[in-house]
Amino acid sequence: MSSFWQQALPGTPMPDAIADLVRKGIDDAPRVERYPAFPSISLCGAWTGMCTASLAAPTGIFFYEAQLRPGSAMTMSFPAEAEPPILPHDLAEKVPFANLSAVLTTFSIPAGSAEASHVAKTLSLCQSLPHAGEIRVCTTSLESTVRSAMNMLIGGSTGGDHGMWTATSVLPAGGGLPRQLYEVQAVTKLHGDYFVGCHKMPFPYRVYQCHMTAGLTDKGYVVSLRGLVGGGPTAKLLAFCHFDTSKWSPAHPSFEVLGTHPGTPVCHFMPYANPVFG
Repeated sequence: MSSFWQQALPGTPMPDAIADLVRKGIDDAPRVERYPAFPSISLCGAWTGMCTASLAAPTGIFFYEAQLRPGSAMTMSFPAEAEPPILPHDLAEKVPFANLSAVLTTFSIPAGSAEASHVAKTLSLCQSLPHAGEIRVCTTSLESTVRSAMNMLIGGSTGGDHGMWTATSVLPAGGGLPRQLYEVQAVTKLHGDYFVGCHKMPFPYRVYQCHMTAGLTDKGYVVSLRGLVGGGPTAKLLAFCHFDTSKWSPAHPSFEVLGTHPGTPVCHFMPYANPVFG
């Protein structure tokens, strides 16, 4: 696995969060342990239709561009979640993905249950056409995730192979943030013009939806935060601001949370182990 990474992304260290999940997938092989397939805040950074305002609002995942400055404060609460491992490619090829009935049977998920409904929504999204101006694919292994991001970036840029990098948000142990007020310590722009963001989907093993917008309408940042209660935790979160939301659905939860409407910028953080490529 490390040799594949070094060949695909020479000189780019594998983020710790991804390395932990890759190691977990290798350690669990040849079996695939079932993980809960329920919506998480990872869905809120993608156009999935599965993120609701009630899910997003308490977390602080959506915010205003004006808050991207040192000294600003925001209340945040990222719940720690069960994190399915990233499967090795050869194992991912052997377990069912596209067939709902096979997935439910293999992982003993009762048909008609809420969990089965979430799995069905993931498969439906993965098989649907992307939104206008979006390039999108679902991936089931480290190799497919990296290769898909590479194909998107090489196709989107004008300069061919431009030295791809990857990063994830850096959070306290467990991947969550306790609810409290956090102060922005620093904001650094991510290198590049095109970005591929990969979001964890509800599934009994790790599936990412990776997507990129075709125009130069997004900006990426690393936001350093520090909790203000009792020397609270620190985090370095990846964040994106989308400046062309004119074609977004008015029902997108960010507009309800922020009190805005399509056409106004929307910013959001990337939760734990949701990689970004650029």
